Amino acid sequence: MAYPEIKKINYNPSLKGLAEIYPDIVFSLAQRNGTKMTIISPQIPEDSQEKYPCIVFVQGSGWTFPNIYYQIPQLSQLAARGYVIATITHRNSLEGYQWPACLQDVKTAIRFMRAKSVEYHIDSDRIGIWGTSSGGNLALLTGLTSDDPKYRTEEYADFSDRVNLVVDCFGPTDLLKRKARLDNPTPADIALAGGNPRENMDVFIDMSPFYKVKEGLTYPSFLLVQGNKDELVPYEQSINMFHKLCDCGADAHMIEVNNGPHEGTFWSQELLDMIFGFIMKRL
Repeated sequence: MAYPEIKKINYNPSLKGLAEIYPDIVFSLAQRNGTKMTIISPQIPEDSQEKYPCIVFVQGSGWTFPNIYYQIPQLSQLAARGYVIATITHRNSLEGYQWPACLQDVKTAIRFMRAKSVEYHIDSDRIGIWGTSSGGNLALLTGLTSDDPKYRTEEYADFSDRVNLVVDCFGPTDLLKRKARLDNPTPADIALAGGNPRENMDVFIDMSPFYKVKEGLTYPSFLLVQGNKDELVPYEQSINMFHKLCDCGADAHMIEVNNGPHEGTFWSQELLDMIFGFIMKRL
């Protein structure tokens, strides 16, 4: 009898192209039960000394509590390409944590990754941040306020929260221009501001990346991604931010998703590959 040919391939001693997940890692004790992240890492041979670039990812949540599982399948693609990904939670405004608690947590997570760089094989000189919606807002603010003591906690205080690049997907950039939200604030808006936002405008100014951009400063690279049919965050929020970054000399780039809404069909493999390409070129 003639048998079908047996196909042979080589084994994979470097574990290249494979990823693994480390769930429920406490990176901050700013709240009673701890603030957690999930790390998606390349599979690394036990004797490896290789270090990998790192991306901290912040899922949008309206500044409440991120669903870290939403993008894990997509982020795993990037981990398989040789990146350590930390998809993080932060303190929930609806549980009484006012601004800037959530931004402080994001910056603490970055310092944590640097503090644990040996354990997780991270190259501390190559760390970026990627966020969606409110997470995109926090990503932009992180990139624009490197090591600002206003947003620093005592946890891992010897480490920097500086990032090399920022990817923002449909994040609000100018909260003063969101008149409908100011006139009809959500419970999260009220919680963040510690009251009526109209009476606490300094908080919404501080939460607006648009007003953080200054000429003459050195910033990381930025990629802004926005759908032109976004029903929650107007397209103009991203285009105005993009123009301001460019006007101030930042290395800024933008992708417009035609007919793209807020999440859902906004996403495609084509878009993910473009974002991955931006990250891989600069990190």
